[in-house]
Amino acid sequence: MKLAILSRAPHAYSTRRLLEAAESRGHDARVLDTLKFSIELEPGSPALWYRGRRLPHYDAILPRIGASITNYGTAVVRQFEQMDVYTPSSSHGIANSRDKLRAHQILSRHDIGMPHTAFVNQRKDVLPAIARVGGAPVIIKLLEGTQGVGVILAETEKMAESIIETLQKAEKNVLIQKFVGESAGRDIRAFVVGDRVVASMRRTAQGDEFRSNVHRGGLTQAIDLEPAFRDTAIRAAQIMGLKVAGVDMLEGADGPQVMEVNSSPGLQGIETATQLDVAGAIIDYMERQVSFPELDVRQRLSVSASYGVTELHLGQQSQLVGASIADSGLRDRDIVVLTLHRGTTVIPNPRDSRVLEEDDRLLCFGKLESMRDLVPARRGRRRAVRPLDTEVDTESED
Repeated sequence: MKLAILSRAPHAYSTRRLLEAAESRGHDARVLDTLKFSIELEPGSPALWYRGRRLPHYDAILPRIGASITNYGTAVVRQFEQMDVYTPSSSHGIANSRDKLRAHQILSRHDIGMPHTAFVNQRKDVLPAIARVGGAPVIIKLLEGTQGVGVILAETEKMAESIIETLQKAEKNVLIQKFVGESAGRDIRAFVVGDRVVASMRRTAQGDEFRSNVHRGGLTQAIDLEPAFRDTAIRAAQIMGLKVAGVDMLEGADGPQVMEVNSSPGLQGIETATQLDVAGAIIDYMERQVSFPELDVRQRLSVSASYGVTELHLGQQSQLVGASIADSGLRDRDIVVLTLHRGTTVIPNPRDSRVLEEDDRLLCFGKLESMRDLVPARRGRRRAVRPLDTEVDTESED
């Protein structure tokens, strides 16, 4: 496998470990500076130039895109995607996870535990928003912060209002988030590769510091994740569009609460704590994917006239409720069910004998006109057909 590691820090621990893991497995790997690429666009022939020369073919890339270069970095990753070069972290996945508001908006559509969060623009909306998330103390977060930077604990409503007003005057957008007191000073980092958690640790803040990040002096301890935390981490990463991710979760009274999904998680803390070869797990996964890559179905299928991928939500009046997939008539309408969402359960490629129930959500590929006909015309109802924005496959059909 010919691999390019996109990184501006070739001597950083994570970059060095990934390069060592790739070379020790016999792969041809190079570290390339993300900002030294030039993007060339012409009909039918997307290309990249590096240091003034046309880039030769690579089988895969492993993006390590820093927060300060998110826009250009995702553009470079997107260009590699257009060139059919495999990446475990998609350009839209990196963009989704890097913006905390966007990430929480996407996660909130799914049954993923997360702290109650608000986003406001006007000063008069600050106090009502604080009340809605549970009152002070609250966490205030900059939308694009890393390693604990831009995360502030406001003990009182007055303090929170003052901090938010100051940040907004500096043209900084912030989130207001419920303070999960039972998990104060500690969190869990689950390292997801593909469809499994390959390593996990608990991080504990020291002294008066409430942030548990390793870069803030937090202590780490290897742990065995409970199934609920493991499944939440995998689903959150997949919903974001990331096959390599560090998912940070709080241990809330109601179970795991996702704080953040990191598209370029550091390796030093988790490898030191767990003594596991996380870098090797990433390279091994990528090697398997290069020979059998997953495709972005949205882009591939969008060019098929009158066909697409949508989600059907089966309401109480749906004619499909009570019928099996085989007897539903979907096949006769040129519609194939790719995934069935039932509550918190996700079933890819469900069997034809599966009986459909109220509130099921069917991820389907087929003739758009046929799928529109299945949506009852009702004023004021929630949209039942919506464009695909995620791919989730956490449970297989027996």
